[in-house]
Amino acid sequence: MTADGTGSTRSVVITGASTGIGEACALHLDQLGWRVFAGVRKDADGEALQRKASARLMPVRIDVTDPASIASAREIVAQELGERGLDGLVNNAGIAVAAPLEFLPIDDLRRQLEVNVIGQIAVTQAFLAPIRKARGRIVNIGSVSGRLATPFTGPYSASKFAMEALTDALRIELRPWKIDVAIVEPGSVATPIWEKGMADADRMEAQLPAEGHTLYDGAIKALRAFAEATANKGIPPAAVAKAVTHALTAKKPKTRYVVGFDASIQAKLGKFAPDRMRDGLIARQLKLPKKA
Repeated sequence: MTADGTGSTRSVVITGASTGIGEACALHLDQLGWRVFAGVRKDADGEALQRKASARLMPVRIDVTDPASIASAREIVAQELGERGLDGLVNNAGIAVAAPLEFLPIDDLRRQLEVNVIGQIAVTQAFLAPIRKARGRIVNIGSVSGRLATPFTGPYSASKFAMEALTDALRIELRPWKIDVAIVEPGSVATPIWEKGMADADRMEAQLPAEGHTLYDGAIKALRAFAEATANKGIPPAAVAKAVTHALTAKKPKTRYVVGFDASIQAKLGKFAPDRMRDGLIARQLKLPKKA
């Protein structure tokens, strides 16, 4: 029996499949019998992924910030599918930019939004026709940070807040064609995105002017200590892959999937706690300096 139980193999495009959540989704769906088009930026990443998967899985070069790359990926997938439509799209590609907003380089903010927001919509636009043909589904990988913003990760949170709005709008817009659109909101996940984000934070901290160090070094030190203490407590990417699979296959999928205990707590905090109470709780949890 194949992925949909009808003798016809389901197909899915997954962006950012080189590592972390994207890789976990690609491998999990491949194991379930799906035809996976795994979006990667480097050929070497695609080859590494292929060695872990079945012959069905096909790496496809996709840079979500490059229109030509997206168009090429769309053509490759169309050629492979022929007259069949596309059953699923998982918008997972993303980066994490961290810095005090007062000293955040504007180009870095643009890069954060270009990858995590604009790129997701560009990919969705490219694949909507085959999704409509198959009455497929779209799953956006968001974050609990799209419900609760924290200090020094404002750019990342902004991108995930944006994806909440865009997911809601798209879900209603595509309702006439019965195309389900869901967003998955993990908490801390053990993926390389945070290692890359910390490397970016190191670079930005090194570029801070003297005034920036005077104003924020205490808070940055506290945030680093918190990040190091919680680095190994993230849920495995496989837990997110299971939520994605439910969104793609369930008869009645949820519109939102909160994944992880910490995500559940933060989602409730963001929904029910008054703003200033929430601010104080976050500051205490991160052990931020009480006074400048």
